[in-house]
Amino acid sequence: MENPLLKPFETPHQSIPFSSIRPEHFIPALEENIKNALEAIDAIVQQTTAPTFENTIEALENVGELLGRNSSILFNLNSAETSKTLQSITQQASPLLTKFQNDVRLNQALFERIKTIYENQKQEKLSVEQQTLLEKEYKGFARNGALLGEAEKNRLREIDTEKAQLGLTFGENVLADTQAFELHITEEKELKGLPEQVKEMAAETAQSKDKTGWIFTLDYPSYVPLMTYAKNRALRKKMSLAFGRRGFQTNDNNNTAIILRLIELRKKRAELLGYDSHAAFVLEERMATSEENVKNFLEDLYKKAYPAAAKEWKAMEDFAADQLGLSTMEKWDTAYVSEKLKQAQLELDEQQLKPYFPLEKVRAGVFEIAGKLYGLRFEKNESLEGYHPEVEVYEVYNRKGDFYALLYTDFFPRPGKRNGAWMTSFRGQKKDQRPHISVVCNFSKPTASTPSLLTFQEVTTLFHEFGHALHGILANTTYGGLSGTSVFWDFVELPSQIMENWCYEKEALELFARHYQTDEVIPMEYIQKIKKAAHFQQGLQTLRQLGFGFLDLSYHGAQATDIQDVKSHESAILERVQFLKDTPQSCTSTAFSHIFQGGYSAGYYSYKWAEVLDADAFELFLEKGIFDPQTAKSFEDNILSKGGTEHPMTLFKRFRGKAPDPQALLKRAGLVV
Repeated sequence: MENPLLKPFETPHQSIPFSSIRPEHFIPALEENIKNALEAIDAIVQQTTAPTFENTIEALENVGELLGRNSSILFNLNSAETSKTLQSITQQASPLLTKFQNDVRLNQALFERIKTIYENQKQEKLSVEQQTLLEKEYKGFARNGALLGEAEKNRLREIDTEKAQLGLTFGENVLADTQAFELHITEEKELKGLPEQVKEMAAETAQSKDKTGWIFTLDYPSYVPLMTYAKNRALRKKMSLAFGRRGFQTNDNNNTAIILRLIELRKKRAELLGYDSHAAFVLEERMATSEENVKNFLEDLYKKAYPAAAKEWKAMEDFAADQLGLSTMEKWDTAYVSEKLKQAQLELDEQQLKPYFPLEKVRAGVFEIAGKLYGLRFEKNESLEGYHPEVEVYEVYNRKGDFYALLYTDFFPRPGKRNGAWMTSFRGQKKDQRPHISVVCNFSKPTASTPSLLTFQEVTTLFHEFGHALHGILANTTYGGLSGTSVFWDFVELPSQIMENWCYEKEALELFARHYQTDEVIPMEYIQKIKKAAHFQQGLQTLRQLGFGFLDLSYHGAQATDIQDVKSHESAILERVQFLKDTPQSCTSTAFSHIFQGGYSAGYYSYKWAEVLDADAFELFLEKGIFDPQTAKSFEDNILSKGGTEHPMTLFKRFRGKAPDPQALLKRAGLVV
């Protein structure tokens, strides 16, 4: 059988022919791709000519093109459309790819060529981008063991292989526990308080499983509305405990041992390379530069946010006792009480907003906003394949009318798709190659009687992920290794978080916030309430994010391997950011995929860090106009198109004219006047 993964795709824009690809194609293709890539590296090493940027660094950049493409396809499918078969293949592929990475990074002869160029770079007239790539390659080798002795290199290989497989297993366990739970309701009286659309969606879920009544799952569009609106406290408790037990049950999916082993391996790896901790290793290549700087940043925010959070919590407790008859609040009460308090204080019910945010119009709106800002045009092409019938594919054209990117959109939860929302790419950008970008979310599904109507939080999520997508779509660099989101991890959230700001602006909302039945533009009073709601419980929300940041750092600092018990450690760290008593049956860490499966280990603080950048950057848009063409062009030219070609602080200052000011974030959040 012919394997389509062994050659370039002969399709429009070299798009992926998903229907032609079988799970059994991946391993043979990856093995062949790795063999070819290693042969290409041997050719670089065996050159008799002296090392130059062109014959070594540029040549290395072009190695393994098919390998990168095929591994991206495999791992993206494993996140968005997985199966037991695909999970097994990903587990087989992981050690192959880790070994390949190590074979490259620990190739002494290759490193000697790179080192020679790095030490003599003044002899070559390199561009800024070439200098950045050279430095990135040199550091990439040095930080991945090139300076180690042979025994240490072998130990590093063992650590990396085990680490990669544990991360995959962690994610599989979270998904398995998420999919295994369902709450089956047969009496409608138990569903008091739930919006009709939520009930209809739950009824359709039950119907799809050949059951009567209503079924709720731990997928966000099912879980969040039940926790927010259900009057039945027992149901909220049952759902909350199930959500908190993911990866924390007495079954094969328990992640506690995996966490302890992962933090041990990360620390051992860092020590092998001469660092005190995994955090020290990671943060050396971040804007924050050190664990001390991150701690100071988080602590400073904590001091500003805690007094506001304490007041907000007291207001919730008083309201719960006086208006809802809850003398003591538990974990499963907070979303419910918070929503009721918001309705009372702001006279804003999220359910009143949803009819103005049908997914189709919001998507069209974000496309139009991208058009106004950056001259992009999105055209759906039904002849291009997605990996699932719900996936839509768009051709993206720039202001000159040139093809610029492919965009895949995948918006609804289903079995085999992990929770949350993310942007990824199937193909990166480099000179003479445009990218293929994917935005994946888990939004409320359409029902028999209504289209997909988004909560305002889902609207901001779409804008957030689309901001990441723009970072990929508008990338315009020479080298793929510096393109798009290939930037310092605490800079990568700037394009996504700044995009959320347009959700709160009247001029932007009027483009897409239209009633799904009447096409009426969202009333001005609702827009004013949305803007007020942006400040609602910002102290508590900030504290929650800081808690994740503190927890992440605690697992990756110098004392990480002193941790004996995941749950008790987590409880001790989070105590200062929570006003609730601890729930023994629940554990955040065992489903904390960002740091144990994704790339945010020792980097979760970057969400708040990037909020400082985005609040400050958006102030310029507010000064000049949110659709000001010059400001948008400057943001595109200095941030979105540049990727990691220069230090992020240099790029930020070039756009903003100054260093970022943390006061902008505190002011926007209403934490300072």
